[in-house]
Amino acid sequence: MDNSNTRTKFALADGSTLLPWRAMVPTADLSPASILAALPTETLHQVTICSVVPAKGRLLAETLRQQGLPCHQVSSQSQLPIAIDYPHPRQIGADRLANAAAVAPLTRPAIVIDFGTAVTFDVISQQDEGTYLGGVIAPGLGALRNDLHQRTALLPRVDLSEPPSAIGKSTEHAMQVGAVIGYRGLIREILQALKAELAEEAEIHATGGDAALIAAKMPEISQVNEQLTLEGILKIGLLNS
Repeated sequence: MDNSNTRTKFALADGSTLLPWRAMVPTADLSPASILAALPTETLHQVTICSVVPAKGRLLAETLRQQGLPCHQVSSQSQLPIAIDYPHPRQIGADRLANAAAVAPLTRPAIVIDFGTAVTFDVISQQDEGTYLGGVIAPGLGALRNDLHQRTALLPRVDLSEPPSAIGKSTEHAMQVGAVIGYRGLIREILQALKAELAEEAEIHATGGDAALIAAKMPEISQVNEQLTLEGILKIGLLNS
């Protein structure tokens, strides 16, 4: 279970393989009834919860334990497939640990960009089996778009898509340029600073709802994987079963 600020995604795995089944509940709508309704019909043997919303994470765990299901909640205290080089590991979001766990076996060093409610950058070094070094948190693309609409009298809430040109020919078009092309500038600048400090050639992975849109014209991003966080949750779950 990937319990993020906006949506909570449910995925099913058989051993180390993610299966095609998925379910989703808006995080604000989570309740014992909606959680149980979202579960698959298969017999479950373990649940791994990756939560960045503490109250909802506790609700998920309590609801499932009442059904007799063993639950593990991802944290820095979990057994992880990576090392951590971070002054206060408890401050690392569970989703960021899952992303690092998913990427470390694939390429090192690596940087993972997760385009969610916030956009996060996480850096994994080459040493050992991969070491989590830290990263960056910035406002997500959706949050920036919504804030612009809510704090101005005349600017609408626009759909996020690739603008046809950099010179906006309407208010909506101009806002798309600022959101999509402008956001790529933010991503590039942060990546440039991270790479300079890492002093190693890192492969860039992206995940999250806006990853495909932003990565489409960013050759710096070599991999886009919408399932990356779920794959990391599964890896951590298997180590803590």
